[in-house]
Amino acid sequence: MDQLTGFQRDLLYVIAGKDRPSGQEILDDINTYIDQPVTHGRLYPNLDTLVEKELVEKGQLDRRTNYYALTPKGRRALQRRQEWVDQYVDV
Repeated sequence: MDQLTGFQRDLLYVIAGKDRPSGQEILDDINTYIDQPVTHGRLYPNLDTLVEKELVEKGQLDRRTNYYALTPKGRRALQRRQEWVDQYVDV
């Protein structure tokens, strides 16, 4: 998790909060949080990195649309990160 960029960690949180979101759904959600609009050219390479690191699973909803879901490894990494954050931040 410490080898990920902040943007990649944000993507993990978005994916964790949804049920198999499409790339477009992830893009829509992340754009409500990020000040500068995120492009497809930024989103998909970062999603591919998360897939390569086996933190996210990529599957097909239909011929044109992929979905993304946390793998067990991704869920554990996100839980460990959240536990680490919680020991320092109490909001």
